[in-house]
Amino acid sequence: MPKRQLQVPTEKKVTLIRLDGIDKTTKEGKHMSYMNERVAFLKGLAEGMEIDSSTKEGKLLLQIIDVLEEFAGEVEEVYEELDELNDAILELDEYVEAIDEDLSELEDDVFDLEDEYEEVECPDCGETLYVDGQIIDKGEEVECPNCGLIIEFSDDCDCEDEDCDCEKSE
Repeated sequence: MPKRQLQVPTEKKVTLIRLDGIDKTTKEGKHMSYMNERVAFLKGLAEGMEIDSSTKEGKLLLQIIDVLEEFAGEVEEVYEELDELNDAILELDEYVEAIDEDLSELEDDVFDLEDEYEEVECPDCGETLYVDGQIIDKGEEVECPNCGLIIEFSDDCDCEDEDCDCEKSE
């Protein structure tokens, strides 16, 4: 059974096709019709040998050649479809690379913002707020957009909780 192998190229529109141990390279969708040439050779050979289609052996050989011709045509169509798929893969690869670059830029922007903002939970409604670190450092107030509670930031802690991770003033 012949082995077929398709490798997605790193350069655009070059496909390596391995069939019957023979490397065939196609460019720009133009296939070298090696199989069609071999079938045409066999057909010409059969005509040159004047194979008699009235004998059992002659019918068999001529039918085999006809089937080979159909297979060669089908294989040629498969190669054309592979070229189309290869083009689509290359186009998608370029698209994915563009998306990856955009995502990378977006991640850089978001991670820069994360460094500037701190996550704060509203003590009243539990809503998560993202507050600029400078507002917290200055001890300013922020209003919760969900419940309207004014949240004050201070270095002093009045809590009696020993598990509190705030800095107690002593």
